[in-house]
Amino acid sequence: MSDDYGFAPPPFKPAEALIALRRALRDLGLAERGPGFELRGKRVLELSAEGDTIRARLARRLMLTPEWDSQVLEGAADIRKLLDEVKQRLARWERED
Repeated sequence: MSDDYGFAPPPFKPAEALIALRRALRDLGLAERGPGFELRGKRVLELSAEGDTIRARLARRLMLTPEWDSQVLEGAADIRKLLDEVKQRLARWERED
């Protein structure tokens, strides 16, 4: 017997999700520059839509030429996880300064 009770999650629409994700990142205080986001003039996140997913690259440290952690976002849960990770890293970078 299925546990989904006949409900399916809404289909993932990367174009709409990318708009909402960009808005949420700006609300966190990041500045949007082209395909990425910056904090104090340093690139911390890059986003790109690829087919039915969104590819995200998140800086490990706040540097001019950072090392990147890559993620593929395939649904709303992945976007929430990315936003949580961005919040954690922003807090860590603030403590390090």
